[in-house]
Amino acid sequence: QPPHVSAELGQTLGRLGQTLRDQVPAAGSAWGGWLPPGIHPDPRPPDEADVVVVGGGVVGWSVAYWLKVLEGRFRRHGMRVLVVERDPTYSRASTVLSVGGIRQQFSLPENIQMSRFSASFLRDINEHLGVPNEPPVDIQFQPSGYLFLASPEGAAELEATVQLQRGEGVQVALLSPTQLKERFPWINTEDVAVASYGLEDEGWFDPWILLNAFRRKATSLGVNNCYGEVRAFVTSANDMIPSAEESARIKYVHIYMPDSLEYQPVACSIVVNAAGAWAGKLLEAEGLPRKLCQPPLPIQPRKRYVFTWHCPDGPGLSCPFLVDTSGAYFRRDGIAGNYLGGMSPPEEEEPDPSDLSVDHDYFQEQMWPRLARRVPSFECLRVRGAWAGYYDYNTFDRNGVLGPHPRLENLFLAAGFSGHGLQHSPAAGRAVAELVVKGRFESLDLRRLGWARLEDGEPLQEAGVV
Repeated sequence: QPPHVSAELGQTLGRLGQTLRDQVPAAGSAWGGWLPPGIHPDPRPPDEADVVVVGGGVVGWSVAYWLKVLEGRFRRHGMRVLVVERDPTYSRASTVLSVGGIRQQFSLPENIQMSRFSASFLRDINEHLGVPNEPPVDIQFQPSGYLFLASPEGAAELEATVQLQRGEGVQVALLSPTQLKERFPWINTEDVAVASYGLEDEGWFDPWILLNAFRRKATSLGVNNCYGEVRAFVTSANDMIPSAEESARIKYVHIYMPDSLEYQPVACSIVVNAAGAWAGKLLEAEGLPRKLCQPPLPIQPRKRYVFTWHCPDGPGLSCPFLVDTSGAYFRRDGIAGNYLGGMSPPEEEEPDPSDLSVDHDYFQEQMWPRLARRVPSFECLRVRGAWAGYYDYNTFDRNGVLGPHPRLENLFLAAGFSGHGLQHSPAAGRAVAELVVKGRFESLDLRRLGWARLEDGEPLQEAGVV
């Protein structure tokens, strides 16, 4: 304690600090959203910013980080970047409620390329996100690979997808049922015709650590952040003459502060919509001309359950992230016989996304029979817990929307990843930052993920959405 603090006062402060620490969830917990040391959001947003990033999840913070990295000589006095997040606890954030997987096994070249970019970024994460005089970043990566199982009906499609992946440089093996049983003897190979197994740059990591690493690094580079909700905009639409081209620019974002009826207008040059599951709703906000926001952005919140269970006789350290023919998936969670997993429901059985309550019968009635059939030892498991999180689900083609809005001239989109936003966040953030700073994609050509496909009605279907 400082010399001017008495011993009695020091002891009182120490007890108070311990009480607060006891009441704050631990970092990495699905329910923990406390701010790590050294990160203090501004109580109020600034009056103006060059770029306002709406959404403080991992994609939003990646955009902010890359904007500061790429600005270089383009801004003599530094780009003013503001990240706005409405949930200071992060208790409902898709990032921290994710299962943390990363894989190369997608069916769309752009998704494969983003995965490869992100894997390289994460491999050298401290070269990118390390902060001087701070501990090194350890995302606790578990390189156990993904294992996709295909039925006889899906075998040809999986084999064709593997050939595409290999053409993009992915190290992936095709396994026959006999080879599958030899490598993973705990799997029941009945009804499995072929399997694909990622040999490198696949596995899982701690999403909370990656989010905080992006946030801490971006803050150290001068990014501002505040907690509030963007509910309204002011655009140039009312200033335009009737014969002008049908487009507009956003001039102000209105940020509503927590537990308050007031809002803070922030003048801005660029807005990035990285609002995740709420990205579609953001484009319905007050002040945006309805005719300029058509067609609507087809991104909706979809609730997904994650269950955790214990099985002392279950798969050991060789256990990959397994995706069953039925759509159920699971992975190891630590080294003590613990596992976690989930399964997306059919379209007609989507749960109500208005809250994050968990239907525990879903595990008993839908997941457990599928898991026990594939892994017989799971017939004797004990459920330990569950939580629910959101996919920012693109109902059009289940792929991210990256790039400029066609009629809101200074609005950029980075949302709709339908469950793979966490693993693609380094690449997606870089791509949007390149568009803002340099006016074009440079690292990866992601033009096909832009808005044009929505207007043209030409979806880019991704078969690898789990």
